[in-house]
Amino acid sequence: MTAMVGAPPILLNHSRVRLAAAATAAGEARSQVLTAIRDWGIPVDPDTAVLLTSELVTNAITHEVSESITLGIRCLSGRLRVDVYDTSRSFPVVSVVPGDAETGRGLMLVATLAAEWGFYRTPAGKAVYFTLLFDDDHIAPLVGTAPPVNETALD
Repeated sequence: MTAMVGAPPILLNHSRVRLAAAATAAGEARSQVLTAIRDWGIPVDPDTAVLLTSELVTNAITHEVSESITLGIRCLSGRLRVDVYDTSRSFPVVSVVPGDAETGRGLMLVATLAAEWGFYRTPAGKAVYFTLLFDDDHIAPLVGTAPPVNETALD
């Protein structure tokens, strides 16, 4: 008899947080993402997640005209997704900048490190997002899969 034991799916988790469109927003967003990764047991590289979050939030507050932005964090179907909502109607553009430039590399980092990224219009402006795929090496311990069945013991 062959028994197949699969990992139970990681459940949908989501969070939305309004942040002041101020210099403190990136730090608050990084903290929210790290807390979600830890509390929800999301098997992604936390350093990459907070770096990409910081880039999206920094872009949003740099171009934001209102007093706040919104951070959305979701986890489902083997991926972490982070959305940053603002009221700007301008879509982001990946810039090619000289190696010695002090700014302009944020979206290039997002495009390089994320499994996917993009943007879309919202009724109030736009959202920019990235996703990170779950690290398969860490899924089983996080969701508590059963140990493999010893077939010879079943005979």
